Amino acid sequence: MEAFIEWMDKHFVPIAAKIGAQRHLVAIRDGFAGIMPLILAGSFAVLLNNTLCIWVPALEFLVPINSAVWWGTFAIMTLLIVFSVGYNLAKSYDEDALVAGLISVASFIITLPQAPEGVGWGFIKINYLDATALFTGLLVAIIATEIFVKLTKAHLVINMPGDVPPSVGRAFAALIPSAVTVYVFGILTSIITAMGGTSLYDIILQTIQIPLQNLGQSVGSAMLATFLITLFWFFGLHGANLLDPVMNAIYVPALQANAAAIQQGAVPPNLITRVFFDTYSHLGGSGATLGLVIAILLVCKKRQDLKSLAKLALPAGIFQINEPIIFGLPIVLNPILFIPFIIIEPILTLISYLATAIGLVPPTYVAIPWTSPVGIGAFLATGGSLGAAILAVVNLVIATLIYIPFVILLDRQESSNDMDLPQ
Repeated sequence: MEAFIEWMDKHFVPIAAKIGAQRHLVAIRDGFAGIMPLILAGSFAVLLNNTLCIWVPALEFLVPINSAVWWGTFAIMTLLIVFSVGYNLAKSYDEDALVAGLISVASFIITLPQAPEGVGWGFIKINYLDATALFTGLLVAIIATEIFVKLTKAHLVINMPGDVPPSVGRAFAALIPSAVTVYVFGILTSIITAMGGTSLYDIILQTIQIPLQNLGQSVGSAMLATFLITLFWFFGLHGANLLDPVMNAIYVPALQANAAAIQQGAVPPNLITRVFFDTYSHLGGSGATLGLVIAILLVCKKRQDLKSLAKLALPAGIFQINEPIIFGLPIVLNPILFIPFIIIEPILTLISYLATAIGLVPPTYVAIPWTSPVGIGAFLATGGSLGAAILAVVNLVIATLIYIPFVILLDRQESSNDMDLPQ
Protein backbone atom coordinates (compact mmCIF):
# COMPACT_ATOMS: atom_id res chain seq x y z
CA MET A 1 0.00 0.00 0.00
CA GLU A 2 2.80 2.41 0.88
CA ALA A 3 4.54 1.78 -2.44
CA PHE A 4 1.27 2.34 -4.32
CA ILE A 5 0.63 5.65 -2.55
CA GLU A 6 4.18 6.83 -3.24
CA TRP A 7 3.86 5.91 -6.94
CA MET A 8 0.51 7.69 -7.26
CA ASP A 9 1.84 10.73 -5.43
CA LYS A 10 4.78 10.94 -7.80
CA HIS A 11 3.11 10.20 -11.13
CA PHE A 12 -0.65 10.70 -10.78
CA VAL A 13 -1.04 13.73 -8.53
CA PRO A 14 1.02 16.22 -10.61
CA ILE A 15 -0.94 15.37 -13.75
CA ALA A 16 -4.26 15.65 -11.93
CA ALA A 17 -3.23 18.99 -10.43
CA LYS A 18 -2.41 20.36 -13.89
CA ILE A 19 -5.78 19.19 -15.21
CA GLY A 20 -7.54 20.84 -12.30
CA ALA A 21 -5.81 24.15 -13.01
CA GLN A 22 -6.41 24.05 -16.77
CA ARG A 23 -7.78 27.44 -17.80
CA HIS A 24 -10.68 26.28 -19.94
CA LEU A 25 -11.88 23.65 -17.49
CA VAL A 26 -11.77 26.22 -14.68
CA ALA A 27 -13.80 28.62 -16.84
CA ILE A 28 -16.43 25.92 -17.45
CA ARG A 29 -16.55 25.06 -13.76
CA ASP A 30 -16.89 28.71 -12.72
CA GLY A 31 -19.36 29.29 -15.54
CA PHE A 32 -21.72 26.68 -14.16
CA ALA A 33 -21.27 28.04 -10.65
CA GLY A 34 -22.20 31.51 -11.89
CA ILE A 35 -25.57 30.49 -13.31
CA MET A 36 -26.48 28.12 -10.47
CA PRO A 37 -28.78 30.62 -8.67
CA LEU A 38 -30.90 30.90 -11.82
CA ILE A 39 -30.94 27.14 -12.35
CA LEU A 40 -32.07 26.63 -8.77
CA ALA A 41 -34.82 29.22 -9.22
CA GLY A 42 -36.08 27.57 -12.41
CA SER A 43 -35.94 24.13 -10.87
CA PHE A 44 -37.82 25.36 -7.80
CA ALA A 45 -40.54 26.69 -10.12
CA VAL A 46 -40.94 23.23 -11.70
CA LEU A 47 -41.05 21.68 -8.22
CA LEU A 48 -43.83 24.04 -7.09
CA ASN A 49 -45.90 23.40 -10.20
CA ASN A 50 -45.75 19.67 -9.68
CA THR A 51 -46.22 19.56 -5.92
CA LEU A 52 -47.89 22.39 -3.99
CA CYS A 53 -49.81 23.74 -6.98
CA ILE A 54 -51.33 20.27 -7.46
CA TRP A 55 -51.83 19.45 -3.79
CA VAL A 56 -53.36 22.84 -2.94
CA PRO A 57 -55.88 23.96 -5.61
CA ALA A 58 -55.88 27.49 -4.20
CA LEU A 59 -52.30 27.87 -5.41
CA GLU A 60 -53.10 27.17 -9.07
CA PHE A 61 -52.68 30.88 -9.83
CA LEU A 62 -48.92 30.32 -9.34
CA VAL A 63 -48.70 27.88 -12.28
CA PRO A 64 -48.27 30.50 -15.05
CA ILE A 65 -45.86 32.47 -12.85
CA ASN A 66 -43.71 29.40 -12.21
CA SER A 67 -43.85 28.46 -15.90
CA ALA A 68 -42.60 31.93 -16.84
CA VAL A 69 -39.76 31.63 -14.33
CA TRP A 70 -38.79 28.24 -15.75
CA TRP A 71 -38.93 29.67 -19.29
CA GLY A 72 -36.49 32.46 -18.39
CA THR A 73 -34.03 30.29 -16.43
CA PHE A 74 -33.87 26.53 -16.90
CA ALA A 75 -35.26 26.65 -20.46
CA ILE A 76 -32.45 28.94 -21.69
CA MET A 77 -29.66 27.32 -19.71
CA THR A 78 -27.21 27.13 -22.61
CA LEU A 79 -27.60 30.82 -23.40
CA LEU A 80 -26.74 31.61 -19.79
CA ILE A 81 -23.77 29.27 -19.65
CA VAL A 82 -22.35 30.60 -22.92
CA PHE A 83 -22.14 34.09 -21.49
CA SER A 84 -20.84 32.87 -18.13
CA VAL A 85 -18.07 30.70 -19.60
CA GLY A 86 -16.97 33.40 -22.04
CA TYR A 87 -16.92 35.91 -19.20
CA ASN A 88 -14.85 33.71 -16.89
CA LEU A 89 -12.41 32.63 -19.58
CA ALA A 90 -11.66 36.21 -20.65
CA LYS A 91 -11.35 37.20 -17.00
CA SER A 92 -8.63 34.59 -16.56
CA TYR A 93 -6.71 36.34 -19.35
CA ASP A 94 -7.28 39.79 -17.74
CA GLU A 95 -9.20 40.91 -20.83
CA ASP A 96 -12.62 42.55 -21.13
CA ALA A 97 -14.83 39.84 -19.63
CA LEU A 98 -18.14 41.57 -20.33
CA VAL A 99 -17.41 41.99 -24.03
CA ALA A 100 -16.16 38.40 -24.28
CA GLY A 101 -19.38 37.12 -22.72
CA LEU A 102 -21.50 39.13 -25.13
CA ILE A 103 -19.43 38.01 -28.12
CA SER A 104 -19.82 34.40 -27.02
CA VAL A 105 -23.61 34.77 -26.94
CA ALA A 106 -23.67 36.47 -30.35
CA SER A 107 -21.42 33.79 -31.85
CA PHE A 108 -23.58 31.04 -30.42
CA ILE A 109 -26.78 32.56 -31.83
CA ILE A 110 -25.08 32.87 -35.23
CA THR A 111 -24.46 29.11 -35.34
CA LEU A 112 -28.07 28.15 -34.66
CA PRO A 113 -30.39 27.12 -37.52
CA GLN A 114 -33.30 29.46 -38.25
CA ALA A 115 -36.59 29.09 -40.06
CA PRO A 116 -36.38 30.02 -43.75
CA GLU A 117 -37.29 33.52 -44.81
CA GLY A 118 -41.01 33.89 -45.39
CA VAL A 119 -42.00 31.26 -42.81
CA GLY A 120 -40.83 33.00 -39.68
CA TRP A 121 -37.21 33.78 -40.53
CA GLY A 122 -35.24 34.47 -37.36
CA PHE A 123 -37.26 32.06 -35.28
CA ILE A 124 -35.10 29.88 -33.00
CA LYS A 125 -36.45 26.72 -31.40
CA ILE A 126 -36.24 26.64 -27.61
CA ASN A 127 -34.29 23.35 -27.62
CA TYR A 128 -31.43 25.27 -29.23
CA LEU A 129 -31.20 27.32 -26.03
CA ASP A 130 -31.80 24.70 -23.33
CA ALA A 131 -29.32 22.09 -22.12
CA THR A 132 -29.71 20.12 -25.36
CA ALA A 133 -27.30 22.59 -26.95
CA LEU A 134 -24.90 22.64 -24.02
CA PHE A 135 -21.89 21.10 -25.75
CA THR A 136 -22.30 23.44 -28.73
CA GLY A 137 -22.56 26.41 -26.40
CA LEU A 138 -19.46 25.44 -24.40
CA LEU A 139 -17.40 24.91 -27.56
CA VAL A 140 -18.52 28.18 -29.16
CA ALA A 141 -17.93 30.17 -25.95
CA ILE A 142 -14.38 28.85 -25.61
CA ILE A 143 -13.42 29.35 -29.28
CA ALA A 144 -15.05 32.78 -29.55
CA THR A 145 -13.32 33.99 -26.40
CA GLU A 146 -9.97 32.62 -27.52
CA ILE A 147 -10.26 34.44 -30.86
CA PHE A 148 -11.27 37.67 -29.13
CA VAL A 149 -8.45 37.43 -26.57
CA LYS A 150 -5.76 36.59 -29.11
CA LEU A 151 -6.76 39.46 -31.41
CA THR A 152 -6.84 41.84 -28.46
CA LYS A 153 -3.42 40.74 -27.23
CA ALA A 154 -2.12 41.14 -30.79
CA HIS A 155 -3.13 44.83 -30.45
CA LEU A 156 -5.59 44.71 -33.33
CA VAL A 157 -7.56 47.43 -31.59
CA ILE A 158 -8.62 51.01 -32.14
CA ASN A 159 -7.03 53.27 -29.55
CA MET A 160 -8.97 56.39 -28.70
CA PRO A 161 -7.55 59.66 -27.29
CA GLY A 162 -7.12 59.84 -23.54
CA ASP A 163 -9.94 62.36 -23.03
CA VAL A 164 -12.53 59.87 -24.37
CA PRO A 165 -14.69 58.30 -21.61
CA PRO A 166 -13.32 54.87 -20.57
CA SER A 167 -16.52 53.02 -21.58
CA VAL A 168 -16.33 54.48 -25.10
CA GLY A 169 -12.62 53.69 -25.30
CA ARG A 170 -13.22 50.05 -24.34
CA ALA A 171 -16.00 49.76 -26.90
CA PHE A 172 -13.77 50.96 -29.75
CA ALA A 173 -10.88 48.80 -28.51
CA ALA A 174 -13.11 45.75 -28.78
CA LEU A 175 -14.54 46.67 -32.19
CA ILE A 176 -12.11 44.83 -34.49
CA PRO A 177 -11.70 41.68 -32.33
CA SER A 178 -15.48 41.49 -31.89
CA ALA A 179 -16.27 41.90 -35.56
CA VAL A 180 -13.67 39.36 -36.64
CA THR A 181 -14.92 36.81 -34.10
CA VAL A 182 -18.59 36.96 -35.08
CA TYR A 183 -17.68 36.88 -38.78
CA VAL A 184 -15.63 33.73 -38.20
CA PHE A 185 -18.75 32.01 -36.89
CA GLY A 186 -20.88 33.54 -39.63
CA ILE A 187 -18.59 32.07 -42.27
CA LEU A 188 -18.45 28.71 -40.48
CA THR A 189 -22.24 28.56 -40.27
CA SER A 190 -22.59 29.42 -43.95
CA ILE A 191 -20.12 26.70 -44.96
CA ILE A 192 -21.81 24.03 -42.84
CA THR A 193 -25.25 24.96 -44.18
CA ALA A 194 -24.04 24.97 -47.79
CA MET A 195 -22.39 21.57 -47.45
CA GLY A 196 -25.21 19.65 -45.84
CA GLY A 197 -28.08 21.91 -44.92
CA THR A 198 -27.52 21.14 -41.25
CA SER A 199 -25.95 23.18 -38.43
CA LEU A 200 -23.06 23.13 -35.99
CA TYR A 201 -25.61 22.32 -33.29
CA ASP A 202 -26.79 19.18 -35.13
CA ILE A 203 -23.23 18.02 -35.84
CA ILE A 204 -22.07 18.34 -32.23
CA LEU A 205 -25.32 16.95 -30.84
CA GLN A 206 -25.12 13.79 -32.94
CA THR A 207 -21.37 13.16 -32.82
CA ILE A 208 -20.44 14.28 -29.29
CA GLN A 209 -23.28 15.13 -26.95
CA ILE A 210 -25.72 12.27 -27.44
CA PRO A 211 -23.01 9.53 -27.34
CA LEU A 212 -21.53 11.03 -24.16
CA GLN A 213 -24.93 11.38 -22.51
CA ASN A 214 -25.84 7.81 -23.41
CA LEU A 215 -22.54 6.68 -21.94
CA GLY A 216 -23.22 8.76 -18.84
CA GLN A 217 -26.53 6.98 -18.26
CA SER A 218 -24.77 3.65 -17.78
CA VAL A 219 -24.32 2.67 -14.16
CA GLY A 220 -20.68 1.78 -14.83
CA SER A 221 -19.88 5.33 -15.93
CA ALA A 222 -21.62 6.79 -12.90
CA MET A 223 -19.73 4.46 -10.56
CA LEU A 224 -16.45 5.34 -12.28
CA ALA A 225 -17.16 9.05 -11.83
CA THR A 226 -17.68 8.68 -8.08
CA PHE A 227 -14.59 6.48 -7.83
CA LEU A 228 -12.43 9.10 -9.54
CA ILE A 229 -13.79 11.92 -7.40
CA THR A 230 -12.82 10.13 -4.19
CA LEU A 231 -9.50 8.94 -5.62
CA PHE A 232 -8.53 12.55 -6.35
CA TRP A 233 -9.63 13.57 -2.86
CA PHE A 234 -7.51 10.83 -1.26
CA PHE A 235 -4.43 12.52 -2.68
CA GLY A 236 -5.50 15.95 -1.45
CA LEU A 237 -6.99 17.19 -4.73
CA HIS A 238 -10.53 18.57 -4.84
CA GLY A 239 -12.09 15.73 -6.80
CA ALA A 240 -15.48 17.38 -7.16
CA ASN A 241 -13.97 20.53 -8.64
CA LEU A 242 -11.68 18.56 -10.92
CA LEU A 243 -14.53 16.60 -12.48
CA ASP A 244 -17.19 19.31 -12.30
CA PRO A 245 -16.78 20.43 -15.95
CA VAL A 246 -17.26 16.86 -17.18
CA MET A 247 -20.03 16.01 -14.72
CA ASN A 248 -21.96 19.18 -15.53
CA ALA A 249 -21.58 18.77 -19.28
CA ILE A 250 -22.92 15.21 -19.17
CA TYR A 251 -25.43 15.21 -16.33
CA VAL A 252 -26.90 18.74 -16.28
CA PRO A 253 -28.60 18.15 -19.68
CA ALA A 254 -30.03 14.95 -18.22
CA LEU A 255 -31.44 16.92 -15.29
CA GLN A 256 -32.87 19.56 -17.62
CA ALA A 257 -34.47 16.90 -19.83
CA ASN A 258 -36.14 15.35 -16.78
CA ALA A 259 -37.39 18.75 -15.60
CA ALA A 260 -38.75 19.54 -19.07
CA ALA A 261 -40.54 16.18 -19.18
CA ILE A 262 -42.14 16.80 -15.78
CA GLN A 263 -43.11 20.32 -16.88
CA GLN A 264 -44.95 18.78 -19.85
CA GLY A 265 -46.52 15.97 -17.84
CA ALA A 266 -44.31 13.27 -19.35
CA VAL A 267 -42.11 10.58 -17.79
CA PRO A 268 -38.52 11.69 -17.00
CA PRO A 269 -36.21 9.91 -19.47
CA ASN A 270 -32.96 9.81 -17.43
CA LEU A 271 -32.15 7.74 -14.36
CA ILE A 272 -28.92 9.59 -13.54
CA THR A 273 -28.70 13.38 -13.33
CA ARG A 274 -26.34 15.89 -11.78
CA VAL A 275 -28.23 15.98 -8.48
CA PHE A 276 -28.46 12.18 -8.35
CA PHE A 277 -24.93 12.12 -6.93
CA ASP A 278 -25.50 14.83 -4.31
CA THR A 279 -28.74 13.11 -3.34
CA TYR A 280 -27.60 9.51 -2.98
CA SER A 281 -23.78 9.30 -3.13
CA HIS A 282 -22.07 12.39 -1.71
CA LEU A 283 -23.64 11.93 1.72
CA GLY A 284 -21.86 14.46 3.89
CA GLY A 285 -19.51 15.21 1.01
CA SER A 286 -17.30 13.15 -1.28
CA GLY A 287 -16.73 9.66 0.07
CA ALA A 288 -20.02 9.76 2.01
CA THR A 289 -17.95 10.95 4.97
CA LEU A 290 -20.99 11.69 7.11
CA GLY A 291 -21.05 7.91 7.54
CA LEU A 292 -17.44 8.05 8.73
CA VAL A 293 -18.27 10.76 11.26
CA ILE A 294 -21.18 8.72 12.60
CA ALA A 295 -19.03 5.57 12.72
CA ILE A 296 -16.42 7.37 14.81
CA LEU A 297 -19.05 8.61 17.24
CA LEU A 298 -20.53 5.11 17.52
CA VAL A 299 -17.51 2.83 17.92
CA CYS A 300 -14.50 4.95 18.87
CA LYS A 301 -13.66 4.10 22.52
CA LYS A 302 -9.98 4.89 23.05
CA ARG A 303 -9.10 7.81 20.79
CA GLN A 304 -10.72 10.90 22.18
CA ASP A 305 -8.97 12.97 19.51
CA LEU A 306 -11.02 11.21 16.85
CA LYS A 307 -14.27 11.63 18.77
CA SER A 308 -13.55 15.32 19.31
CA LEU A 309 -12.82 15.79 15.63
CA ALA A 310 -16.03 13.95 14.68
CA LYS A 311 -18.07 16.22 16.95
CA LEU A 312 -16.51 19.26 15.32
CA ALA A 313 -17.05 17.88 11.80
CA LEU A 314 -20.64 16.70 12.32
CA PRO A 315 -22.46 20.05 11.80
CA ALA A 316 -20.56 20.71 8.57
CA GLY A 317 -21.08 17.12 7.43
CA ILE A 318 -24.84 17.40 7.84
CA PHE A 319 -24.69 20.12 5.18
CA GLN A 320 -22.41 18.12 2.86
CA ILE A 321 -19.16 19.92 3.80
CA ASN A 322 -16.40 17.47 4.63
CA GLU A 323 -13.08 19.34 4.48
CA PRO A 324 -12.79 19.24 8.30
CA ILE A 325 -12.84 15.44 8.35
CA ILE A 326 -10.85 14.97 5.12
CA PHE A 327 -7.94 17.14 6.24
CA GLY A 328 -8.44 16.94 10.00
CA LEU A 329 -8.48 13.16 10.48
CA PRO A 330 -6.90 13.08 7.88
CA ILE A 331 -8.37 10.92 5.14
CA VAL A 332 -5.79 12.25 2.70
CA LEU A 333 -3.04 9.63 2.24
CA ASN A 334 -4.45 7.57 5.13
CA PRO A 335 -3.85 3.92 4.11
CA ILE A 336 -6.40 2.55 6.59
CA LEU A 337 -9.24 4.62 5.11
CA PHE A 338 -8.19 4.27 1.47
CA ILE A 339 -10.39 1.25 0.69
CA PRO A 340 -13.68 2.39 2.27
CA PHE A 341 -13.26 5.96 1.07
CA ILE A 342 -12.99 5.02 -2.62
CA ILE A 343 -15.47 2.10 -2.73
CA ILE A 344 -18.42 3.46 -0.76
CA GLU A 345 -19.66 5.96 -3.34
CA PRO A 346 -19.63 3.49 -6.25
CA ILE A 347 -21.59 1.05 -4.05
CA LEU A 348 -24.16 3.69 -3.11
CA THR A 349 -24.41 4.77 -6.75
CA LEU A 350 -25.16 1.20 -7.83
CA ILE A 351 -27.81 0.75 -5.13
CA SER A 352 -29.50 4.05 -6.01
CA TYR A 353 -29.39 3.33 -9.74
CA LEU A 354 -31.07 -0.03 -9.25
CA ALA A 355 -33.70 1.47 -6.94
CA THR A 356 -34.49 4.10 -9.57
CA ALA A 357 -34.42 1.62 -12.46
CA ILE A 358 -36.94 -0.74 -10.86
CA GLY A 359 -39.22 2.09 -9.82
CA LEU A 360 -38.72 2.10 -6.05
CA VAL A 361 -37.90 5.81 -6.28
CA PRO A 362 -38.63 8.31 -9.08
CA PRO A 363 -35.86 9.93 -11.14
CA THR A 364 -34.40 13.19 -9.87
CA TYR A 365 -35.47 16.31 -11.76
CA VAL A 366 -35.11 19.26 -9.37
CA ALA A 367 -31.81 21.10 -9.03
CA ILE A 368 -31.17 21.37 -5.31
CA PRO A 369 -28.40 23.13 -3.36
CA TRP A 370 -25.57 20.65 -2.89
CA THR A 371 -25.61 21.54 0.82
CA SER A 372 -29.06 19.96 1.30
CA PRO A 373 -28.98 17.48 4.23
CA VAL A 374 -29.33 13.74 3.66
CA GLY A 375 -32.94 12.77 3.01
CA ILE A 376 -34.18 16.33 2.63
CA GLY A 377 -32.20 16.74 -0.59
CA ALA A 378 -33.57 13.46 -1.96
CA PHE A 379 -37.12 14.44 -1.05
CA LEU A 380 -36.80 17.77 -2.89
CA ALA A 381 -34.83 16.44 -5.89
CA THR A 382 -37.56 13.92 -6.68
CA GLY A 383 -40.48 16.28 -6.24
CA GLY A 384 -41.48 15.09 -2.79
CA SER A 385 -40.80 11.34 -2.79
CA LEU A 386 -40.65 9.82 0.69
CA GLY A 387 -39.15 6.71 -0.86
CA ALA A 388 -36.21 8.74 -2.16
CA ALA A 389 -35.66 10.25 1.30
CA ILE A 390 -35.70 6.78 2.85
CA LEU A 391 -33.24 5.51 0.21
CA ALA A 392 -30.81 8.32 1.03
CA VAL A 393 -31.00 7.49 4.73
CA VAL A 394 -30.51 3.76 4.00
CA ASN A 395 -27.44 4.68 1.93
CA LEU A 396 -26.09 6.63 4.89
CA VAL A 397 -26.56 3.59 7.12
CA ILE A 398 -24.72 1.41 4.57
CA ALA A 399 -21.86 3.91 4.39
CA THR A 400 -21.63 3.94 8.19
CA LEU A 401 -21.55 0.14 8.38
CA ILE A 402 -18.76 -0.05 5.80
CA TYR A 403 -16.69 2.53 7.67
CA ILE A 404 -17.10 0.91 11.12
CA PRO A 405 -14.46 -1.89 10.78
CA PHE A 406 -11.89 0.61 9.56
CA VAL A 407 -12.71 3.05 12.33
CA ILE A 408 -12.14 0.23 14.82
CA LEU A 409 -8.66 -0.20 13.31
CA LEU A 410 -8.02 3.52 13.73
CA ASP A 411 -9.24 3.37 17.31
CA ARG A 412 -6.61 0.74 18.11
CA GLN A 413 -3.83 3.06 17.05
CA GLU A 414 -2.26 5.40 19.54
CA SER A 415 -3.67 8.91 19.60
CA SER A 416 -1.84 11.37 17.41
CA ASN A 417 0.51 13.52 19.41
CA ASP A 418 0.19 16.42 16.96
CA MET A 419 -3.58 16.85 17.35
CA ASP A 420 -4.68 19.48 19.80
CA LEU A 421 -8.45 19.23 19.80
CA PRO A 422 -10.92 20.07 22.55
CA GLN A 423 -12.02 17.08 24.59
